[in-house]
Amino acid sequence: MSSTTAQAASARSAEAWKDLLIIDVDVHVHETPEALEPYCAKPWRYALENLKQIPENYLDQPGFSPRADPMAPFPGGYDKRFVLEPRQMRRELDALSVDIGILFPDNLLRLALLPQTEYAVALAAAYNAWLIEQWADPATGLLACVTAAPQDPKAAATEIRRYAGHPGVVGVYLPAAGVSPLWGHRMYDPIYEAAQEVGLPVLLHGAVVVHPVFPCQLEQFDTYLARHTFGHTLGMMANLVSMVTTGVPVRFPDLRICFAEAGLTWVPFVAMRLDKEYNMRRRDVPFLTERPSEYVKRMYFATQPVEEPRDLRKVEQIIELFDGEDVCMFASDWPHPDFDHPSRVARMLPSAELRAKVMGLNAQRFFALDEQGRRLGV
Repeated sequence: MSSTTAQAASARSAEAWKDLLIIDVDVHVHETPEALEPYCAKPWRYALENLKQIPENYLDQPGFSPRADPMAPFPGGYDKRFVLEPRQMRRELDALSVDIGILFPDNLLRLALLPQTEYAVALAAAYNAWLIEQWADPATGLLACVTAAPQDPKAAATEIRRYAGHPGVVGVYLPAAGVSPLWGHRMYDPIYEAAQEVGLPVLLHGAVVVHPVFPCQLEQFDTYLARHTFGHTLGMMANLVSMVTTGVPVRFPDLRICFAEAGLTWVPFVAMRLDKEYNMRRRDVPFLTERPSEYVKRMYFATQPVEEPRDLRKVEQIIELFDGEDVCMFASDWPHPDFDHPSRVARMLPSAELRAKVMGLNAQRFFALDEQGRRLGV
């Protein structure tokens, strides 16, 4: 395809994107200690009462969103915004032409870092109750993922079963930032068992953390540019390899799994490396009945932060490398400062069929939704 033809195809896709069903699989609400306090069990409610008195930094609150960012706080930069209520979110998603938004937290992206198990479980329960009462509603196109506290998988399984029948609940959020052990560990089987039982998919979502060296010596980088380049991606790579090589997709064959906020270019690399090692060391994983890449092909991947090569056609080529046509899903990361506008992603997909799948149809199948955002069978 000539550069002129590619540019023309890109222009057509830019014009057509608003006509598509657009499901954004990574949208962030802003949960504050004040918002969660009424939903939180005692004695942990008193901690949230105390946190209300502490000025909030951007996604950085002691005992709530532990970040302890050591980097130089330069002025300016990105506009760091919050979305605090559903009507605001609906207006902003409408401006982006997003039909359905899948909701994730802000502060609880770092839930896995909290060392007190009972406190982490209480926060997750409070967040779930608040999100479902205040936000989750198919009529508004705002749909919830139940947060699973990795500190107590049995408690997380109870939360999943508690809300599985709610029409606004469509998935389970697995915090990946600093999680230990990784999500392939068999201690998490109660979470996967519950999610598979009730038909809800699970979605891993990370954030940049140094805890203590997760996922790979991030503490050695002296710029946020370097840390952010690797943080999300290496975290997802580590968890995917953990899940495949411990047999999660074998033990739970009907469980749908998504990796969010790590881009796409790492996926074919990991799939190919796994196959290379499998050819030499398959006795390590006798429970795998297929090559590892075959399990990866059944997993789903959110586009954000989408890679931006000079030749936009390469994005489609990357998707082809891991047979991702049916498992890539659009994500914006709204309203975070590095969000991806749907028109940007659409321009990277000159094929009308692939564009329709990535922007909405794949997510519709992943979450088992009709075009109005209602869960099928609920």
